[in-house]
Amino acid sequence: MERQIEARLEERSAQGIAVAIGSLITDGQIGSGDKLPTVRSLAAHLGVSANTVSDAWRVLQAHGTITTDRRRGTTVRATRVGPGGRYWQVPVEPGTIDLDLSTGTPDRNLLPPVGPVLQRLHADVAVTSYVDPPLLAALEDELRRRWPYDQASLTVVDGAQDALDRVIRELVGLGDTVIVEDPTFPPLLDMLELAGARIIGVPLNDEGPDLPSLRAAMDSGPVAILTQPRAHNPTGVHTSADRARAIAELVLGTRTLVVEDDHSAGATGVPINSVGEHAPDNTVHIHSFSKSHGPDLRIAALGGPVKVIDNIVRRRQLGPSWTSRLIQEILVTMLTDPTTEELVAKAAAAYRRRRDDLAGRLTDLGVSVQPGVGLNMWVAVDDELRAVVALAAHGIGVAPGGPFRVDPTTDQHIRISIGSLHRDLERVAKTIADAAHGRRPTVAS
Repeated sequence: MERQIEARLEERSAQGIAVAIGSLITDGQIGSGDKLPTVRSLAAHLGVSANTVSDAWRVLQAHGTITTDRRRGTTVRATRVGPGGRYWQVPVEPGTIDLDLSTGTPDRNLLPPVGPVLQRLHADVAVTSYVDPPLLAALEDELRRRWPYDQASLTVVDGAQDALDRVIRELVGLGDTVIVEDPTFPPLLDMLELAGARIIGVPLNDEGPDLPSLRAAMDSGPVAILTQPRAHNPTGVHTSADRARAIAELVLGTRTLVVEDDHSAGATGVPINSVGEHAPDNTVHIHSFSKSHGPDLRIAALGGPVKVIDNIVRRRQLGPSWTSRLIQEILVTMLTDPTTEELVAKAAAAYRRRRDDLAGRLTDLGVSVQPGVGLNMWVAVDDELRAVVALAAHGIGVAPGGPFRVDPTTDQHIRISIGSLHRDLERVAKTIADAAHGRRPTVAS
C-alpha cells in the first residue's frame, strides 16, 4: 500500500498524503476496512517526518475517512453508509477545524436572546402537572395563526428530527414504499431504512421535486412523500407555488401523505408554499424553531390529519408524554414579542446575504452552485472526497455529498452550511473553488 500511496502523491506534505489516500479510496483501490500503513512505516517509505503523516491522519479522521484503533491500527471507514448510518458521516469532529461549514447550525450571534424573555415570564407558569394538555393553548393559538393551511390537528415535539421519527413510526411499516427527494437529509434516510421502507428517490429542479419522476414513482403506491418545501437541505431549493399545487393534485384521492419538513422556517425570510393549502387531508407539516429561535429550545410544531396526530400524541404518552410546558411558554413569549420577531427577520436577511455572496463568488470562479435559500449550499466538485480532504487541510470543514444521496451516483458534490460564515468570504470562496476543481488550494488558511 505504501507504493500505491507514493504513486498518487503530488507533494510530500500532510495535505498531499491525505489527498493521495482519498483518491485511492474514491477509485476503489483502497476499500472499507482496509488497514493503512503505520505512521512510522509510511513516513520511512516516503522520506518524510512522522509528524507529517500524523497530520495527514488527523485531516482524514476529521471527516470520518479513517478510524484508529489500538488493536486494529488505522483502517478505512465506509465511504457511504456504514453501521453508524449516513448521519454520522456528515459533521466533522468538533474542534478539529478552524472554520466548520459542515453543519447546519445557525449563527449564535444572530439568534434572539432568551434572557430578556425569561425575565418577562409571569410567576405562575404551570410546571407541576402530569395531566394538563400537551400543547399550551396560547402556543396553539399562535401556531394556528402562522400555520400555512387550515384543518390541521396540532401538537409539539422535541425538534424536527423527533417529529420525523415519530411520523415515520406512525406511517411506515416494513416493506412500505416512501418517496423522498434526492438528495435529502441523511438522518431521514437512516430512519426510513430502520423502518424497513422501500425508498424511491426523485431528483430536484429549481422549483422542487421533479414532476415526471414523481408521477412515475406514484405508480408504486407510496404511503408517504417526504419533502422539504422551504430551504431544502442540502440544496437550498425552495418549492414553488405551482409545484406544491401539482404535488397536491397527485395525492388527492390517494392514501399517500405528504410529510413536509420545514426545518429552517423563520430563518429563511421567504414564505412557504405548502401542499396542505390544496390537500390538507393528505398533508403532515413540521415547523421547527431551532434555526430561527435557538437549537437548544428543542421544539417543533407538528400538524396534520386528526388520526395521525392523535396516534402520535397517545404513543408519546408512553414515553416523554409532553414537551416541557416551560419551554413552550418561552417559545410563545418569543413568538409574540415584536423585538424578537425583528431580530429573526434580520437574521434571515443576513443569511440570505451570506449565501448570495458566497454563491456569486463561487459562480464567478466557475463552480456550479444550486440556486436556493437558507443555510445550506449544494456545490458541484470534481471529486467530493478529494475536495473534503483538501479543504480540511486548509482549515475548512464541509460535508461530503454521498450521505445525502439515496443511491450511489457519479455526481460529486459537497454541502456547505453558511451559518458560521461571517468573515473571509473571498479567501473561503477561492479555497473552495480550488478544491472543487481538484486544484491544490493556493490561498493561505
